[in-house]
Amino acid sequence: MAGARRPILGVALAVSCLALAGRAAAATPEAQLADRYAPVVELPTDVYGCENGAPFVPTDVNVLAGNDEVVLRGPWDRVNVVKVAPTIQDLTPARVDYHLDFPGDPLNPGCTYVDWEKRLARTGKPTVYAHVATDPAYPGKLALQYWFFYVFNDFNNKHEGDWEMIQLNFDAPTAAAALATEPTDVGYSQHEGGERADWNDSKLQKVDGTHPVVYPAAGSHANFYSSGLFLGRSAAQGVGCDDTRGPHEETRPAVAVVPSASDAYLRSYPWLGFRGRWGELQPAFYNGPTGPNMKLQWTQPLAWSEDWRPASYTVPGGGVGGTRATDFFCGAVATGSNLLTRLVRHPLGGVLVLAAVLCLLAFAATRTTWRGSAPLRLARRRTWGELVTVAWRMYRSRFRLFAGIGLLFIPVGLVIGLVQYLLFRVVAFLPLVETAGTSNVSVAGLALSFGVLFTIITLAVVQAATSAALQAIDHGDPVSARAAYRSVLPHLLPLVGYLLAAAVLVALLDLTLFGIPVGLWLTVRWSLLAQVIELDPERSPGPLRRSAGLVRGHWWRVALFTLVVTGGGLLLGPVVGGLLLLATSAAFNVVNVISGLVYAVTLPFVAIATTYLYYDLRTRRELAERAPVAVVELPAEV
Repeated sequence: MAGARRPILGVALAVSCLALAGRAAAATPEAQLADRYAPVVELPTDVYGCENGAPFVPTDVNVLAGNDEVVLRGPWDRVNVVKVAPTIQDLTPARVDYHLDFPGDPLNPGCTYVDWEKRLARTGKPTVYAHVATDPAYPGKLALQYWFFYVFNDFNNKHEGDWEMIQLNFDAPTAAAALATEPTDVGYSQHEGGERADWNDSKLQKVDGTHPVVYPAAGSHANFYSSGLFLGRSAAQGVGCDDTRGPHEETRPAVAVVPSASDAYLRSYPWLGFRGRWGELQPAFYNGPTGPNMKLQWTQPLAWSEDWRPASYTVPGGGVGGTRATDFFCGAVATGSNLLTRLVRHPLGGVLVLAAVLCLLAFAATRTTWRGSAPLRLARRRTWGELVTVAWRMYRSRFRLFAGIGLLFIPVGLVIGLVQYLLFRVVAFLPLVETAGTSNVSVAGLALSFGVLFTIITLAVVQAATSAALQAIDHGDPVSARAAYRSVLPHLLPLVGYLLAAAVLVALLDLTLFGIPVGLWLTVRWSLLAQVIELDPERSPGPLRRSAGLVRGHWWRVALFTLVVTGGGLLLGPVVGGLLLLATSAAFNVVNVISGLVYAVTLPFVAIATTYLYYDLRTRRELAERAPVAVVELPAEV
């Protein structure tokens, strides 16, 4: 029996020695510091549209080693294979401009990388790499860094592999001295730049007083201090919108401590000597990134922290005209990035499509007459080119009148912005927002739908007032913006009622794939509703049927005219705001005010042009109903 105990006691002693050795290793000042300030990561979930589309997590680099789905390629091209399933030892400093290639196509990722990351997660757990670094130019100071590796960057510049990090600065020369104090400030990496927060800044969330909370943006993994939608307007900020909104999955990654000295960390982590790319070779910004050892943060951490920004630009909850400029900017950058990605994948096809569009526009411009029609009288047939030119001549000659009519967009924009703000801020909605995230369909969809609906209603009222003003001008009567709106008041309830009914019906049709073409067809047929209610004295049939009767036989003409004129007018405000966001450092609220003012100036022109279209179609219908006669153009044909 005693002899049997000896092996057991030997094993126990060995285990105890290993445990003590582990504690001794963990007791190093660098390890203690890294453990004390290890980050808590709030990953956004369900954002990739894939089955089990949980977020990309900070990945243990070791799971790539010996993986037969990873290929090491040479610097010559994207075809040459150096080794399949490379080991960590293969990633040596001699591998300059080599690159790792992961499974999938970064320009057409689908769910490939999400699925692959899930397979990798079975063999490792989320990990961050802690590195205590000094900077010779800053004696007496120290930086504690945590590096995150993700297998894919699913942002506007899609690419395999992604390295991000956060950094805590100390007024201490060593890790042991840093343990006796606390950080002075913190920096979170965001694309090519970073954002600063003082250690006691209210925007920096901490768990247990020492663990900073990090919100990586969906897809880009840029690190932020809170949940929200952040807009970038430069390479340092990232061009586009970073979304850290919930719901979130809290993750506390394991901390792997990287020795400070280069010879020591190369022995423990040979891949930190790799001078190639952690992702597939692709053109320009679709290329895989270099590793931490190739970045300024690694070699000059405190010098890098001098360029941290004090804040990130948060997309506000409201503003004049809602958030049209910022929403448009986010959507436009994403759409443009997708188009550019497709062009890179299929350059010949992109060139052919662009050439076809330009030829179509040139052909359309040559198939119409742009001059030859006077703004008065209204009841006259005109080509679509003449409709545009006479609308411009009328608008220019009576600018103060029509700009005064367009001022309605400013108070309506304020109301839209206020309601959108309240939907995301008022106490009654906070439980919904906090539970489901501000990207929740029921909240964000309601805010967006409210803004779109009110914009459409406002445009219809402006169209009605504009048509009343044009009719008064045509009759030679004095008119003002106030008088034009007074003439709309008796028709306001029917106008809003019919418009709401039409909007609800089209929205219901758009919920189904087969209903979308029908909804589009009806939208064009009912596009003259405001003019019909204001100008057509008939009461039967109803205004929707009367608008459809005018469009009948001219659907394609009306559709193209509406797309170019109305669509262009509605896009101009957000486009101007988006350009201001890129070209200036103006605050979002200022930009949204400006884009709202653009609406007040441009949409009255849309109203004039569509009123001329109404008279054109009405004239054609009435002439068609008469007995055939030789028709010549008169000052007023009807």
